[in-house]
Amino acid sequence: MSTLLSVSIALLAGLLMTRAFKPLKLPSVTAYLIAGVLIGPYCIGSLGIKGLGFDSADAVHALALVSEVALGFIAFSIGNEFRVEDLKQTGKQAFVIGIFQALTATLFVDLALWCMHIFMPGTLSVAQLITLGAIATATAPAATLMVVRQYKAKGPLTDLLLPIVALDDAVGLIVFAVSFGIAKTLVTGTVDMISIIVNPLVEIVCSLLLGAIMGWILTQLEKMFNSNTNRLNMTIAFVFLTVSLSMLDFHVGPVHISFSSLLVCMMLGTVFCNICPLSHDLMDRADKWTSPLFALFFVISGAELELGVFTNSAIVLIGIVYILFRSLGKYIGTFASAKVAKCAPNICKYLGITLLPQAGVALGMCATAMQLGAEGNLIRNITLFAVLIYELFGPVLTRQALTLAGDITPISHEVKMRRHTKLEEAKNRQK
Repeated sequence: MSTLLSVSIALLAGLLMTRAFKPLKLPSVTAYLIAGVLIGPYCIGSLGIKGLGFDSADAVHALALVSEVALGFIAFSIGNEFRVEDLKQTGKQAFVIGIFQALTATLFVDLALWCMHIFMPGTLSVAQLITLGAIATATAPAATLMVVRQYKAKGPLTDLLLPIVALDDAVGLIVFAVSFGIAKTLVTGTVDMISIIVNPLVEIVCSLLLGAIMGWILTQLEKMFNSNTNRLNMTIAFVFLTVSLSMLDFHVGPVHISFSSLLVCMMLGTVFCNICPLSHDLMDRADKWTSPLFALFFVISGAELELGVFTNSAIVLIGIVYILFRSLGKYIGTFASAKVAKCAPNICKYLGITLLPQAGVALGMCATAMQLGAEGNLIRNITLFAVLIYELFGPVLTRQALTLAGDITPISHEVKMRRHTKLEEAKNRQK
């Protein structure tokens, strides 16, 4: 009962917050996140009033499965952007920009934090700064996808954005695994080449292979049904199944076999959209089904944000440096690589801004960083501080960039009048 009550309160709070924020014209993602913060353990939840919010971090973590499933569907939706006919036009540009901007963000953060390490001794260690530099690669696919969907963004920038976000996470996994392996070596004094090189490559290859197999099986099973309703049910069931399989974790000798649920579900969506002739229609139907799930995901994400990080001045200082130089790295890296890839001026100018949001993948990385012991606590708190800022302001900046690039078209006065007329006619019929 408590779990069901938490789900209903979270969803209602998110939806009501979108109405409260409507005059400010903020993206729904931002409203959901703020709703989560308000009903989270640090605000209403701290009052101890049952039924009004999450009274503890454990209450929020109890809904972790919802977040896992929502991320699976988000990744599945992004995978559907990797259609071969589209990639023939934008694939090379997405590949160049996706890799270069991620590595540039890492370089900028590493250099900035290295300067802090030199001129402010004792602020943070080399192991901590290279780990934070690796975390800087990650971009939040969920926030980006939600903004694109809400405003029905369509155009050259959007066509590049979603594949880049997907590629960004693959690059981030490799960079983080290598950097974290080096950080562990610095802390423990032992070199483990399997952890640094073999395990991240195995994770990516296994994730892509599992996703491809599941995508092929899904497409074959879809042929057994004539009803689109049953096909949709099959698709939803397969995303659930794929998310559960991606949680497998085991060892084969010294090699650690694990999967990235984001990569697995992205590959599931990619294979499905390219070999299933009905994928367009099924994805349109799935988008409607997943809308409340995504809203719930962002409210839970907001409730997970720890406001306590603002009380530590050292974390705030390092966090500000991290945010500024990651943002510069993302923007400059994107601008330069887009120029090299001969993208349109609007893409060069605004694409980097849309890559600023950061959340789930970064939080997963900082959870792994906790293996560094006491040094991992600082990494976690700085990442939490950055995620809080990026999640609240990132979606707004993404919407603004897509609007300035011309991918979001403002509703014309004629359309507004037509909607108003229909609403008035509906009210008159009720009378």
